[in-house]
Amino acid sequence: MGRNIVTGTDTTSRSRHRPQLGGFTLIELLVVVSLVVILASIGIVQYRNGVIRAQEAVLKEDLFRMRDLLDQYHADKQQYAQSLDALVTEGYLRFLPKDPFTNSADTWQLIQAEPDPSNPTADSGIYDVKSGSDKTALDGSKYSEW
Repeated sequence: MGRNIVTGTDTTSRSRHRPQLGGFTLIELLVVVSLVVILASIGIVQYRNGVIRAQEAVLKEDLFRMRDLLDQYHADKQQYAQSLDALVTEGYLRFLPKDPFTNSADTWQLIQAEPDPSNPTADSGIYDVKSGSDKTALDGSKYSEW
């Protein structure tokens, strides 16, 4: 058991200990991997909800615009349009929008207007339009009820 005269340290104790090598333990790696998995799963859920919220916003806007155009058509022509395609052919719409949840322009549910009491034989036309999707919105309501 000698002492180093220059540094004043015990030379025998230093020789018994090995220097630690750099690296991570298995526990540290498991903690990091589990945190990454948790954050990724939260990100995926937020992304999916964001996509659904965007589709819902598109649906609301499309329904608002088509209903407004049905009212404008009625005000201009004194009758409701017989089809949504009539809005396109008459120049009220450039094209019929797709329902974002059914991804089709053919699935819109059309609500017919009440027949005119003064002319019961005339076609009543389209009074309202709704989504053809049977899915449920994030707020719990059905898209077909919007």
